[in-house]
Amino acid sequence: MSAATLQPPAAPAGDTMLPVEARVSKVEKETHDTFTLSIEPSNGSDLSPFNPGQFSMLYVFGVGELPISISGDPEEPGRLVYTVRSVGKATHGLVTLKAGETIGVRGPFGTGWPLTEARGKDVLVVAGGIGLAPLRPAIYHILRHRGDYRRLVVLYGARSPRDLLYKKQLTAWGYVPDTQMLTTVDYGGLSWRGYVGVVTTLFRYVRLQPERTVALVCGPEIMMRYVVRELDTRGFAANDIHLSMERNMKCAVGFCGHCQFGPHFICKDGPIFPWSRLRPWLDKYEL
Repeated sequence: MSAATLQPPAAPAGDTMLPVEARVSKVEKETHDTFTLSIEPSNGSDLSPFNPGQFSMLYVFGVGELPISISGDPEEPGRLVYTVRSVGKATHGLVTLKAGETIGVRGPFGTGWPLTEARGKDVLVVAGGIGLAPLRPAIYHILRHRGDYRRLVVLYGARSPRDLLYKKQLTAWGYVPDTQMLTTVDYGGLSWRGYVGVVTTLFRYVRLQPERTVALVCGPEIMMRYVVRELDTRGFAANDIHLSMERNMKCAVGFCGHCQFGPHFICKDGPIFPWSRLRPWLDKYEL
């Protein structure tokens, strides 16, 4: 898929409630509690292509189903990649799978990052913790089609050095022309030589031109609130700020209502939203 043929996300073919069977081909440990799974088709099933920012519903047989953003390269056919943090029974069931075991997959679902609209502009990526995983496909796409975009700035924050994802890639991205990669942690320790502080402290080290920049943001909601305030202060237009909202999704097709957020259903109206659509709702803590 080239930049010229990047298409808006489409609804998955067939029965959206029926998982297809897939085989785990690799499980890689990212941090002490986070793992990256690669899956491939099994028994003649087909894994649908995806756009950066979309998610799948992954079903662990005998355990349960949960939504996970796709974190691999959108231009690697026949394989889907997911980065998962073990925080409960279902996610623990996922990260303890072995190569060769089978899972169910539904999707992909949802909207994608606005990479077509961002062509010819600077792209600012701001990620917190495991929020880098849904943004990695967008970074892959921009780097594959470097001539279609201007500067790429990636600001990434994590709790500690041991919580950083994709460490080798973070270093490699910083060497790409017209790309700035900055990382910070809340607590560095004696061996850490990088920045210390929340991710918004990195804004002082970058030069941004809001009128020609598209911002892509993903992380904990409290972090995204502060990032949006920083971008507002710097003069970013609300339609040029895009956030990934992944909360309470259960069915992925808008039937159950668990993910309703104001007038929106995160699973089918999102998970990627422009700030202009979320502004009335994100600061309402009771939602």
